[in-house]
Amino acid sequence: MWNCSERSPGMTPPPQSPPASPRWCAALLAVALMVPAAVLRAQTTQSAAPDTRFASAEAEVAGRVTVQEFDWFDGARQRQVPVRLYLPADMALSQALPLVVFSHGIGGSRRGYSYLGRHWASQGYASLHLQHVGSDRGLWTGNLLALAGRLQAAAQEGEATDRVRDLSFSLDQLLAGPLAARIDASRIVAAGHSYGANTTLLAAGALVERNGQLLDLRDARIKAAIVISAPPFYGERTPQKVLGGIRVPSLHITATEDVIRMPGYYSPATDRVAVFEATGGAAKTLAVFAGGSHSIFTDRPGTGGALLNPQVKAATQALSTAFLGSVFSGDSAALRLAGQRFAGLLARFTPP
Repeated sequence: MWNCSERSPGMTPPPQSPPASPRWCAALLAVALMVPAAVLRAQTTQSAAPDTRFASAEAEVAGRVTVQEFDWFDGARQRQVPVRLYLPADMALSQALPLVVFSHGIGGSRRGYSYLGRHWASQGYASLHLQHVGSDRGLWTGNLLALAGRLQAAAQEGEATDRVRDLSFSLDQLLAGPLAARIDASRIVAAGHSYGANTTLLAAGALVERNGQLLDLRDARIKAAIVISAPPFYGERTPQKVLGGIRVPSLHITATEDVIRMPGYYSPATDRVAVFEATGGAAKTLAVFAGGSHSIFTDRPGTGGALLNPQVKAATQALSTAFLGSVFSGDSAALRLAGQRFAGLLARFTPP
């Protein structure tokens, strides 16, 4: 997800009234109206040299992980669904693995958030990263003057629902394909960043109402959710009505500077906390890093601060892995310990 959270000194936030249309995708449209990283002003919260220990750890992990890509096609929707699958390299072929299915932010691809996919695989999980063709990196190609229109289309309700259906279709394909024996269908977690966090919430049980009917996109195979930098469901009257029905355990990750700012639109970091507070279920955890940015959780190095960026990534790896362990073991002790371990980076940590 591209970052638009840089603050200018003395800038006053514009009014936070929800846009009128489209309704629950309005926040996604605001996130969409950003430019690629090459056009963005570099964020220099900290100017020191980056911490190379994270890169060294990633290189070590790479040798313990295998990566496969598949170009699936959903004939019912006439829609391509490219995916990338990370697997532990040293696991017996007969051993069924828990699965994380990951949804990228707008303008991303299946190859993004690799630091998470590789880490989870190195810890004994399969990690399936989706590419949503209606809101993927293809948005950045073509006529620059038409970019705003492409981004607006990507944030419409039809694409938002198609993204959730991409997730369910991909699970169908994986669990019916030649790798099905490697996956434990009873241990599946959805995860995502920004637009992908909304996709995750919908797959986990978030509900929106249309014409007096609830639009239910929940996939019953999802046993937990990792929600990173979720925009609110603006346009709905109360977030509790949308998110209160979620019953699976959830981990919400954000930062105090996880801000979406653009002309005519402002979404403060407190919106991410409000999503956490409105989400149902007793087993939910909130981790708020001090500082950072909206894009610090992507593969982009340096955003949110050259020193802070790799530290937040390493902490996100550890916290999410501890959360996965707690979901499948029923014991949150390791998750609580992870929160204590990274207390120096966290402005707030609320365990279940």
